[in-house]
Amino acid sequence: MVGIIPQKEIVYNGLLPYSDRLDREATELLAEIKANLCRAVLLRELWPGVAFWSRKLFSFLKLYGRKFSKEDHILFIKLLYELVTLPNLEPHMMQCYARLLIQLLKKKELLARDDLQLPWRPLYDLYERIIYSKTEHLGLIWLPKYVILPLHRQDCLPNSVDHILKALIKSCRLYFPASSTKEMLDEWRPLLCVFDVVMQKAVSNMELFLPTIMPPEEHSQGFQLWFDELMNLWMSVQNQPSWEGHLVNLFARLANDNIGYVDWTPYIPTIFTRILRSLNLPVGVSQMVAPRYLTNSYDIGYLVLWITALLGGPGNPAQKELTCLFSSIASFYHPSNHGRWQSRLMRLLQRLPASVVRRVHRERHAAPSWITLVPECQRLTDADLQEFTRSLTGAALLAMFSKTGSTDAAYALQNLALLTPELAIPPVLEKTYAAMETLTEPHTLTATLSCMIGMARSLVSPNNHYPEGCAHVLPLLMGSLPGVDPNDFSKCMITFQFVTTFTTLVPLVDCSSAPSQYTDLSEIEKDLCSASAGFEDFVLQFLDRCFALIDSSTLEQTRDETETDTQTHLESLVELGLSSTVNTILTQCSTEIYKVALQKLFNFATSSIFETCVSGRMVADMCRAAVKCHPAESLRLFVPHCCSVISHITDNEELQNEDELDKELLWNLQLLSEVTRVDGEQLLKYQGDLEQILCVCVRLRCKRAYTLACSLLEHTLRSLSLIYPKEYRSTSGGFDTDLPIRDWGRAGDVAALGVCWHVPSQEEENFVFHLLFRLLHPELQRIKGHVSGDQPMTREELLQSLAIVQHCLLGAGSLLSPLDGLHVPDLVPSMANLGEIKLHVGVEYDESRENYRESICQTMRLLLHHILEHSEDDTKSLFVIIKIISDLMFFRGTHKKEFDSRWKSFTLVKKSMENRLHGKKQHIRALLIDRVLLQHEMRKLVVEGSEYKVVHQELLCDLLLLSTSTYSQVRSRAQNVLMTAMGTFSFSYRDIIPRILQMLSPQHTTVTEQQFKGALYCLLGAHSGFGLASARDWDCVGEMWPALVRCGLSPSMTLEKPSIGRLLDDITDRIHRQHDTIGIFFTVSERCVEIAYEIAQTPRPWLEVPSKEEMKEGIQRQRIRNVVAARKYEKLVNDLLDCLEDRDLPWKFEHMATDLLALLLRDDHPLPPDAVLYFTQSLVHDSISIRKVAISAVAAILKQLKRPRKKVAVKPSDISEYTHTVQRSLLGVCVGDREGNCWLQYDSNNLPLTQEQWDSLQCVEKTHWGYYSWPREIMINAASEKPQDDLPYEEMSEGEKIIFEYFSDPEFIDQLIEFLSLEERKGKDSFNPRRFCLFKGLFRNYGDVFLPLLWPHLEQLASDPHESSQRCVCEITAGLIRGSKHWNFSKVDRLWQLLCPLIRTALTNITVETYADWGTCIATACEGRDPRKLHWLFELLMESPLSGEGGSFRDASLLYVLQGGLAQQQWRVSELLHRLLAYLEPKLTQVYKNVRERIGSVLTYIFMIDVALPHTRPTISPHVAEFVTRVLERLKPLTSEPEIHNHVHEENTHETDECTQAVKLLKTVLKWLMASAGRTFTTPVQQQLQLLPLLFKIAPVEIDESYDEMKQDARTCLSLMSQGLLYPEHIPMVLAALEEMAGNRSWHARYSVLTYLQIMVFYNLFTLLSLPAEVLCIRKLVMQLLLDEQLEVRDMACTTLSGLLQCQFFPLDSCLQTQLQTLSQTCLPKARGELASTDLVRRHAGVLGLSACILSSPYDVPHWMPQILMDLSDHLNDPQPIEMTVKKTLSEFRRTHHDNWQEHRQCFTDDQLLVLTNLLVSPCYYA
Repeated sequence: MVGIIPQKEIVYNGLLPYSDRLDREATELLAEIKANLCRAVLLRELWPGVAFWSRKLFSFLKLYGRKFSKEDHILFIKLLYELVTLPNLEPHMMQCYARLLIQLLKKKELLARDDLQLPWRPLYDLYERIIYSKTEHLGLIWLPKYVILPLHRQDCLPNSVDHILKALIKSCRLYFPASSTKEMLDEWRPLLCVFDVVMQKAVSNMELFLPTIMPPEEHSQGFQLWFDELMNLWMSVQNQPSWEGHLVNLFARLANDNIGYVDWTPYIPTIFTRILRSLNLPVGVSQMVAPRYLTNSYDIGYLVLWITALLGGPGNPAQKELTCLFSSIASFYHPSNHGRWQSRLMRLLQRLPASVVRRVHRERHAAPSWITLVPECQRLTDADLQEFTRSLTGAALLAMFSKTGSTDAAYALQNLALLTPELAIPPVLEKTYAAMETLTEPHTLTATLSCMIGMARSLVSPNNHYPEGCAHVLPLLMGSLPGVDPNDFSKCMITFQFVTTFTTLVPLVDCSSAPSQYTDLSEIEKDLCSASAGFEDFVLQFLDRCFALIDSSTLEQTRDETETDTQTHLESLVELGLSSTVNTILTQCSTEIYKVALQKLFNFATSSIFETCVSGRMVADMCRAAVKCHPAESLRLFVPHCCSVISHITDNEELQNEDELDKELLWNLQLLSEVTRVDGEQLLKYQGDLEQILCVCVRLRCKRAYTLACSLLEHTLRSLSLIYPKEYRSTSGGFDTDLPIRDWGRAGDVAALGVCWHVPSQEEENFVFHLLFRLLHPELQRIKGHVSGDQPMTREELLQSLAIVQHCLLGAGSLLSPLDGLHVPDLVPSMANLGEIKLHVGVEYDESRENYRESICQTMRLLLHHILEHSEDDTKSLFVIIKIISDLMFFRGTHKKEFDSRWKSFTLVKKSMENRLHGKKQHIRALLIDRVLLQHEMRKLVVEGSEYKVVHQELLCDLLLLSTSTYSQVRSRAQNVLMTAMGTFSFSYRDIIPRILQMLSPQHTTVTEQQFKGALYCLLGAHSGFGLASARDWDCVGEMWPALVRCGLSPSMTLEKPSIGRLLDDITDRIHRQHDTIGIFFTVSERCVEIAYEIAQTPRPWLEVPSKEEMKEGIQRQRIRNVVAARKYEKLVNDLLDCLEDRDLPWKFEHMATDLLALLLRDDHPLPPDAVLYFTQSLVHDSISIRKVAISAVAAILKQLKRPRKKVAVKPSDISEYTHTVQRSLLGVCVGDREGNCWLQYDSNNLPLTQEQWDSLQCVEKTHWGYYSWPREIMINAASEKPQDDLPYEEMSEGEKIIFEYFSDPEFIDQLIEFLSLEERKGKDSFNPRRFCLFKGLFRNYGDVFLPLLWPHLEQLASDPHESSQRCVCEITAGLIRGSKHWNFSKVDRLWQLLCPLIRTALTNITVETYADWGTCIATACEGRDPRKLHWLFELLMESPLSGEGGSFRDASLLYVLQGGLAQQQWRVSELLHRLLAYLEPKLTQVYKNVRERIGSVLTYIFMIDVALPHTRPTISPHVAEFVTRVLERLKPLTSEPEIHNHVHEENTHETDECTQAVKLLKTVLKWLMASAGRTFTTPVQQQLQLLPLLFKIAPVEIDESYDEMKQDARTCLSLMSQGLLYPEHIPMVLAALEEMAGNRSWHARYSVLTYLQIMVFYNLFTLLSLPAEVLCIRKLVMQLLLDEQLEVRDMACTTLSGLLQCQFFPLDSCLQTQLQTLSQTCLPKARGELASTDLVRRHAGVLGLSACILSSPYDVPHWMPQILMDLSDHLNDPQPIEMTVKKTLSEFRRTHHDNWQEHRQCFTDDQLLVLTNLLVSPCYYA
């Protein structure tokens, strides 16, 4: 790699023992990848060439990181960018390239914007084409939904297409050129029409694409172009529409990328108010949340990002709001509160500290890169961080004990401890010590320990902020010992974790003598030294605890006799925890402590005999853990002891053939087999002993004995032959060097890790092969003898032989060279080289020795065929053989499964102990060593894309035999291995799948049912495991699908067996889920070829650039490949049709074939005519499921056959003379109804009623054009092209003729309509969009040719009120109206002459079941159409909806249908809205509830367009303000009355006095207010305020279901209105209204003022806090109501006051306290008789106020609380209601402070405690 600076390598590669060879290997591999990749591109071979080598590039990134030069990096990215954006690439390939590209772009600091620029257009076109695909819903293109990923990196790769595309855009947007922002805005601004669904698309595109990381000098071309515009839009939208979340995400990203360059200060109160609102917390009494708030809440991840970016800066304004935010939601974190909001709150708490840590890392510790730094003045100071920690600690400490577990809180505290250990750690320590002392609350112990585990590093590491942390280590360790408790499993596990974590960080060395040797120790260090004398004590006590644990978990006698020698799941977990903890402790011990501990362990292990299942395994594991640390000393104890016992017992000849051996032998074998899992070099001293014991014991007859002996053999071989690190201490070298206490919490240093590797020496290799010769060789001979029949063995003996073979292979697998040989030729045609990559993994294979892998392979194949012939029921042997075959192919020292779980646990440990603040891989040394080992194992496991050799072919054929054998368990195990193998060896499926399909063919008559089933299972697996390949290839699909259908004719196929039926269903389901469109046409763009040339010019690709001839051949081949692919596609369709012709095909297979055919529809190649014929005929098939498929398919075929229409680009300025006069300057942004777009409005005086008017009409079908701003040009259907009236039959294509003929056949139409008007599921059917698409397509493609035939049916159906008939009319009508979009005027006019009477008829027959369908029908018909071209329909609907004929239901339904049509047209039908409003206003006093509700909803839509958005002109649609004024005038009679009663009963409708009418009107108005609460974009606050007094009068106080409708509605309205978002300018008006109501005569109204106030304040907290004058107003109001004469109002005022104090809305200052105390001391006159009521009220008010103070801090005791409690206790004997209040307050205090009473009592003096105890303990009855 001379002279090339790699971008970023994987550092761990440099620490491998064979690292010197890796540089060369990487260079060669990279050169090979570059050469082959560009060769494949130049030869235009996308598959398999480019696909194969881009996979290899992916592997390269995984193995070496970005170990290539910057030039290479940029060229790779450019090449892949071109490949991804190729115009008709098949979706699956696009996904693979996208995933690789994401990996290449991942580390953004490696490439600056100057190095690389990517155009945004191609990517946007791709995104638009895939995400907003016009044909996907018709089934013309199938996109991948999920993928199965190679190797272990499953965490970071998204799956479905849209995920991948979004991730790709996120990676690329960094490199969009500076000019792109403006281009994007021009593209998407015209879409910003708030009423339209397209708004969602526009805003989400902005969120995805707009670049926010730019150097400051480019900001004027970047966010400054859109920031004010979008921010004002956001500020003025009130009801969380679905697109608001995207806007918030965009702002959060902007804030985070440009800290210090955007001034957020003016927006901070609004931002925090909205954050608080989006948490959806229940407040107040009614707890009613408007429904849409629940669905569209913000994404917590982005909120956290935004808050983090706002912190800091001069004055740190955001921190004040954050403190306030957390203090107002703190009580929701208490474990006793939970609801659906809890998970959001927890996520907020968990992510916020982590995000701040990331920011501090970026500001202080990140490596410098090209990305702009945060300016000095904006960086977070230490004071800022302390303030931040203080604001969160309270919530985190409450959340620790949450019902959902403590992990979130633990993660939060871990990060807070990184930022400010001195503030975060002490409170948790306090809780931990308290929890260790109590025995009664184990859950507090697990919670506090798990929080301490996260904080361990911050506690121990020597940092200047919190030096006294280290002193807590020993007390914590000693305190945790009782947690090793055999009776409480979870406590045991958390204790193990706790001990492991702390001992990993701290060397357990006794340094108590150090102070006498060193003179430079600080006081704290001296204390630590003397404390460290306690370590030995700790280790020994811990071992004692473990021994006790083991003694209590021996295998009970009962279990011993029944031979269930398996452990339970819990036992195995404890065993794991135990051994790893012991290992960690002893690794970290000093030699002296280790020797004592080892001796203790040895005595325990050898002094008694353990049973080998549970306790034996635990002890053996502990011993292994101990021996690993210092093998030399410990083997000296264990090996001689065990060997002598074993050889002593086995000397006895008779023993060898006994079936059960004594426990002592078994236990010593088990102990020995575990102890040998150590450094192989140390084992060499004992070769003789080990060899002798192995030779005897593996041949013992007792099964348990030889199993243990085999594992001893495997462990010995592994220890000798693998490469692994020998020690994992926390500092390299021993602990006897410098002063160990200075190494506490020390991080490992990647540069100087000092790993001691065990690499097998020559001696060790000799010993391994010697053992194989002594043990494996004879077994293979024995098996050969068995097969040839010379020396037959019993099954038990055979199993024993196989076990020895298997364990030898598992032990020495890494030294045996992989299977090799010729590779299978001609699997796939390719001009590129598809060879495999050989990686060096530190082993040199010695060719001179016997190749045992080969010999095992041959022997096993012989044995396998022998067993299958002679004794197929010997399944146990077959199981072992399958495992051996799998290991022969894949095993080189590590199993994939073990590796995955190790990788997982590594990431978990890393997460719990990492230091995100300093970054730079500051992990603990043991963790780093583990990671290096994982890197080594990963290299062994990279097998993807191995060559498929003849050896493999033979083994796979054997596996296929097993996969289709008699016994199901054998089959399923063999199938798993077969699937793995097919995924591993390149293109092997092309060899194996035809062999599987043979078993299914009907010609193959000898197939058994088991073979048939096995073959089907293989296909099912083929679709799940490596389904990627199998389904990507026309050859395979072309064979597989017809074979699947034909197997229905196979003699061994029976549908009687439900299992086979289910299996077939699974396969079709799999294919359905996994199928995505396979490409037919592949082209490589010229730009790709250019970049490939550039890559070829870089230094060191090794292949020559292809010659001219080869290039020509490549282009030729590409052409041929495309033609052939199209042929193969058509052949597959025709094969499936041939299968369907067969009369004997069972129905299930007919359905399957139809489904598969439907999957083959595509938008780039027409369906062959025969298939069109089949689907058209199937529209009237007997089976409903086939009919359904056919309906979708024919709709799609019609889309394929659609003739393209000519479009012309029109500049909007040419149409209307106004548009270009108002040019866009930022001041002149003018949105909404203006001169420039009034020509789009519906105008009944200017409707196209003649041919000329119709032709001259410039119609714009899309609703959103022109509302916000005009695009530069719009595409409009060319008016010049005279629409051809009808396609003449001669000019139709084959497919068109077929459809034409069928639909011109009256019998066919009769049948079709009959089927379509059938009922499918009673009461469940609704308007079916697929059928609509079918009819829309028919009328669009063929004009009105079929109308004469259909019409009589339509008339008949329309007059039939049944729901299925009406639904059928709906679907056809909607299709007709939409399909007639391009008809000429005469046809359209004729159509409406017919349709209007039809729709009238149908609407007179409307029923409960069908009104929704008609609504959908009209809405669908009007969607995306110019209203002027549908004027017939609108005029028809506007005729007279509320005629009263047909009863209230018909009126409501007609309004619903009309609303469906108008809502689609939004702002373009203002004239109709005015007409409708004028029509409705006199009728607002409706009697019927359903009509009222519908009118309310319609009014919402009428006023929807009246919005107050920035730069928006007043609309020409109806205005709310004028309407409310008119309504109030009519409600006059009610405003004067004190109480409003609902006198209207539904019967006596003749009363017409004003009051009654007003009440009716009010009911409708309430319905309107309720309907508009969640729907409109901006709330007309002033108008609603004018109605408030009325609502307050009616709303009841209690929640009672029996109230009439009006009162319920009034309550709902108040609740919804109080949740509304207020702007600073509205607040004075609202408060004035509330103050006025507070003086009302009715106490109900005064009471409601308080409930309204609570919710309003909470939902607008920060906006209010920014207006001090209003805060005073509210305080005055509450105090006034606290003195109310009505008891209920006073109580409510008390609740309100405590709520406001809890939110810190105003402070509990001395002036407020004095005021309350003075009130509470109001003297009561002594005369008992006539209590002066005003005095009593004043005194009660004071008491209530004090009690509000107490209730305002439910979970802690502030400094003022004790005194107030004392004051309250003086009032215990006051007259009622005071006494009652005091009692309630005290019991509430006791309830909420009970949990942490131990802490809280420290806040009181002894006298106060005495008084309290007397108050809180209930008096004795007998006193």
